[in-house]
Amino acid sequence: MPKAKSNIEIKNKKASFEYEFIESFTAGIVLTGTEIKSIRAGKASLADSYCYFVGSELFVRNMHIADYWWGSFNKHDPRRERKLLLTSRELRKLFRASREKGMTIVATRLFIAQNGYAKLNIALARGKREYDKRHSIKEKDIRREQERE
Repeated sequence: MPKAKSNIEIKNKKASFEYEFIESFTAGIVLTGTEIKSIRAGKASLADSYCYFVGSELFVRNMHIADYWWGSFNKHDPRRERKLLLTSRELRKLFRASREKGMTIVATRLFIAQNGYAKLNIALARGKREYDKRHSIKEKDIRREQERE
């Protein structure tokens, strides 16, 4: 029996302004029980989160998942590092690309998949320069003006 579709979707809006996304991936996350309950309650933030390699494993850092209100002695650390689950081919590709100058891996979106698991969209990204950011603001203003008309 399929589970009900969840409307939990937490985005990192700052990332699209700060970075130019080159390629995106969907990764599973290793979570504890109180963490998934907090995510289902919408109590998570991706601001300033990024991914890094330890050996051949990928971890996400600075992803804040608030304490679960009803949790007791099994409470989790809100900013702990969480392991990401990707295929070995995707991990190798990200590892090689992240070693290049100016490239990083950022978390862009956290959501609950149809099967009930929490998933994290990550993107291989390159930092934008100041003039690129101004150009993005100008495009957004033009789009907003066209929608008003």
